[in-house]
Amino acid sequence: MGENHQSISAFCRQLPKAELHLHLEGSVEPETLREMAPGLSLEEIRSHYRYEGFEGFLNGFGWVVRRLRGPGDYALAARRLLERLEGENVRYAEIILSAGVVLWKQQEFAPIYDAVREAAAGSRVEVWWILDAIRHFGVEHTRKVAELAAERVDDGVVAFGIGGDEARGPAEWFKEVYAFARGEGLRLTAHAGEAAGPESIRAALEIGAERIGHGIRAAGDPDLMQLLKEREIPLEISISSNVATGVCGRLEEHPVRRLFDAGVPLVLNTDDPAMFHTTLSREYEIAATCFGFTQDELRQLARNSFRHAFRPVSFPEAQ
Repeated sequence: MGENHQSISAFCRQLPKAELHLHLEGSVEPETLREMAPGLSLEEIRSHYRYEGFEGFLNGFGWVVRRLRGPGDYALAARRLLERLEGENVRYAEIILSAGVVLWKQQEFAPIYDAVREAAAGSRVEVWWILDAIRHFGVEHTRKVAELAAERVDDGVVAFGIGGDEARGPAEWFKEVYAFARGEGLRLTAHAGEAAGPESIRAALEIGAERIGHGIRAAGDPDLMQLLKEREIPLEISISSNVATGVCGRLEEHPVRRLFDAGVPLVLNTDDPAMFHTTLSREYEIAATCFGFTQDELRQLARNSFRHAFRPVSFPEAQ
């Protein structure tokens, strides 16, 4: 058993992968945060990475992002993240930068974006950026983030999306913002069907989302699963995230297998890997060991991660 587990672990690590749902702010490891704030002890920092439920996660995430004080901290976060991705054979990444959080902290966005863009330029990983707005902050806030993304559509930003509280920021509020973003040449994604039900996913599709962040509630709606399959709209699945935040009660209850077997296009991701104590290789390993995904099925998931990228990129078949 141990030898087989080791072979699965090695297979998942060596498999060429792309990551499409990855928050820069949620990737900051305690050790990296201590580089930014040497006055804090590692134990104090790590205490904010231990939490229970969605509210606890949000509190921990908020504590971390408030300690990203400016361009230098964001650049360090990007460099450390990309070093880890290179070590896992991640070839391509669309990294979510929460421009909404930057605005909330009343920081100037341009120097921060320039810093992470420059930090990523030195990596072997091909990097594009998704600017994310906080939906429950309302339409005006979301429009500002879409405008920041549109200004950088020829400078590394590939897409625009919304995160935050699905119930307090329903997707239908943002129909015009999404139309604006599409008209500016941006691709569109949206967090939906994570804590809220399948109706949140349908609403995201109505405003033009081309990929759905999480989307696990689709598993309870056969018609929606069929729609996602027919329209080839992928769900950005993050197993450890869903368990850690409590939106999925137990690991065994996660619907990743049911969604896959129904033919819904899936891509595995880490979401906030430092906060959820995971890596992309580990998410593939969980799919294998907990949900019975074969090596061929894992390869299919890896191919999906390249196929559903917002930029043209090919799975390295020979690897």
